[in-house]
Amino acid sequence: MSEVADVIVVGAGLAGLVATLELTRAGRRVLIIEQENEANLGGQAFWAEGGLFLVNSPEQRCAGIKDSQELALSDWLASAEFDRDDEDRWARRWAEAYVSFAAGDKRSYLYRLGLRLLPVVGWTERGRGTATGHGNSVPRFHYTWGAGPEVVRTFRDPVLAAADRGLVTFRYRHRVDGLVVEGGTAIGVRGAVLAPSHEPRGLPSSREEVGEFEVRAQAVLVTSGGMGGNPDLVRAHWPTGRLGPVPASLLTGVPAHVDGRMLRITEEAGGSVVNLDRMWNYPEGLKNWAPVWPGHGVRVISGPSPLWLDATGRRLPPPLFPSHTARDTLRHITRHGHDHSWFIMTQTILDREFALSGSDQNPDLTGKNPLLLFLRLKKSTMGPVRAFLDHGEDLVIRPTLSALVEGMNALTPEAPLEYARVEREAVARDRQVANDYRKDMQLTSVRNARAYLPERLLRIAAPHRLLDPAHGPLIAARLRVLVRKTLGGVQTNLDSQVLRPDGAAFDGLYAAGEAAGFGGGVHGYNALEGGFLGGCVFSGRTAGRALARDLA
Repeated sequence: MSEVADVIVVGAGLAGLVATLELTRAGRRVLIIEQENEANLGGQAFWAEGGLFLVNSPEQRCAGIKDSQELALSDWLASAEFDRDDEDRWARRWAEAYVSFAAGDKRSYLYRLGLRLLPVVGWTERGRGTATGHGNSVPRFHYTWGAGPEVVRTFRDPVLAAADRGLVTFRYRHRVDGLVVEGGTAIGVRGAVLAPSHEPRGLPSSREEVGEFEVRAQAVLVTSGGMGGNPDLVRAHWPTGRLGPVPASLLTGVPAHVDGRMLRITEEAGGSVVNLDRMWNYPEGLKNWAPVWPGHGVRVISGPSPLWLDATGRRLPPPLFPSHTARDTLRHITRHGHDHSWFIMTQTILDREFALSGSDQNPDLTGKNPLLLFLRLKKSTMGPVRAFLDHGEDLVIRPTLSALVEGMNALTPEAPLEYARVEREAVARDRQVANDYRKDMQLTSVRNARAYLPERLLRIAAPHRLLDPAHGPLIAARLRVLVRKTLGGVQTNLDSQVLRPDGAAFDGLYAAGEAAGFGGGVHGYNALEGGFLGGCVFSGRTAGRALARDLA
């Protein structure tokens, strides 16, 4: 098979679409190779809630938030904890460039393409409680009106229009098995043509081979995503020295086709692949009661109020509170040999603070529905949350603490909780609610968060006793480890050009999006949230513009 194209883009996810848009704006011809069918155009971004990391935005200023590029970069670098000379040399430079983008033309670039934001800015990953440590000093999580599908549409539509003009060709159900390299330059890809698939988006598809292909162009751009849908690769790269043993049970937050194959293929061709032990996995996963892909899990996005207990019923130590520091909390849980933990909350807390991540779990944002948006004031009335309460296997609802613990033990008979220990933690916490001043750091954090008006009005419940029947019933959520993002990947320079292990540029080969750690491994060890879609946009735009500029 032969194609006429300037650039081959491997992967039809968000980064690939962004790069293709930039290339076609410059009149370049693009061939997009994708192993899944057309229903999966846009990749993982479609499933995202659509949060964007922005700095000193109009939305922040309207809310009275004082942010700056200097503060954001300080937060980013403290969170990334770059500590590897060779592997992090470019990652640090990508971080500086990305924060500049987030404080600069990121918002205007997306607005010119038609993307819109809600006026409320969320406060995620609040950190460890120190000015020099991990975490967002101020709210920076901007909600897109339309969530992940709208972010995809923003780039999909102009790319499809370019296809109508003959500038873009799609080859779905084509799986790349190797790069074609001649004279040290990447000039194409080869692989297998897979049997046609009519599966809906996200569902596993056949890997039956019905043919072979090889295509060539001036350059190849790898935008094939990470390895989060491949449990074997996740386990192989799990950082046991930092996180302890791999949990026996892992939920998966991405489809199975996010398989990491192109990481290996790029490395075998001579590209540098680094930091695959850096992953962004969550400790707050629930098993999806209506799964789309194998092991499908959904992340709980909680406010800071639930009582968080480990598998033995002990309260997690400060600052391991909900919404504060995902990686540190995950490390605490897994290094103690556990693969689950518990939230305990009241109905009042659930109604204000219990949210689920993903475009499919937020029909108000995804469907741009203002009437549904008002139901966020009482989340238990929202359809997806109600469905998890009714059908989810990880949730227990009881009128009293003793009945609640009995229900929790029915879910985990292999790790039963002692009622006396759980009661002691709940009663001790409740004693701290009596005064506005208190030594309990979690409740102090709740008070600090409620000083931010949008959080107080829309997101965080007023402190109250867990054992107060007026706020009942009680709800327990069994939380499991949820695999999501690959923070390492193909190492690139600031033009998204793949580097070789000796630091030299790999002629003709580029990488962007999650396959490149969202741009050179920009997150380091920790993510500040809202940077995944933005990282795909930034690195995809960078790659597309560099290729458009430099190709013959």
